[in-house]
Amino acid sequence: MNTWTFVFSSLIIIVIPGTGVVYTVSNGLTKGRKASILAAIGCTAGIIPHLCASIALSSLLTRMNEQIFGVIKLAGALYLLWLGAGMLFSKSKLEFTEVHANESAIAIIRQGILINLLNPKLTLFFFSFLPQYVSAASKNYVGEAFLYGFSFMLMTFIVFAGYGMLAGLASSLITKSPKRLLRIRQLFGIIFIVFAIQLGISSL
Repeated sequence: MNTWTFVFSSLIIIVIPGTGVVYTVSNGLTKGRKASILAAIGCTAGIIPHLCASIALSSLLTRMNEQIFGVIKLAGALYLLWLGAGMLFSKSKLEFTEVHANESAIAIIRQGILINLLNPKLTLFFFSFLPQYVSAASKNYVGEAFLYGFSFMLMTFIVFAGYGMLAGLASSLITKSPKRLLRIRQLFGIIFIVFAIQLGISSL
C-alpha cells in the first residue's frame, strides 16, 4: 500500500460530515472562525488516546505471532467493508448541536475532545486501518504506525478547520442539501467497499 492510497482512504473517512464536523461548523456559525479552530483542535486531540491504544494492541499482537498480523489485516478489511456498507445504506440525517455563546476557549476544546474521546469506534478504526499500511516486518512498527496516525490527525485538523472557516457553505451543504450529501456519502461508500475488497484480497 502506498502513501497516496492512505491519504485518499483517510480523506474519505474525514471529509464525510460526522459529529466532529457538525460541532466544528456549529461553533463557526455561532461564534466565528476562532471558535471553529478551537473546536477542530479539540476534536483532533480526542483522537490521540484511540491512536495510542490501537497501536499498542496491534504491536503487542504482532510481536506475539507474526501470523496474527495477517488476521488483523483481514479483519481490518472486513471492518472497512462494513464502514463502506454503512455509508452506502445510511439514511441518517445530521443535525447541528447547540453551542453556548459564552463558552470559553477551554470549554470549546474540552467538548471537542470528549466528542471523539467517547467514540470507541475510533480505536477499532485505527486498529484495523493502520496495519494495512505498516509492514509486520518493519523494525520500527510503532514509529511508522504513529507517523501514519499523526498524518491522519493532521488531515483531520485541516479538514475540520476548513469546514469551520467555511461554516456558511458547510451549513448549506449539510442542512439545505441532505439528498446531495446522502448521494456523496453513498458514492464514497461504494469506493470504500471496492477498496476494502482489494485490501482483503491482498491480505490472503
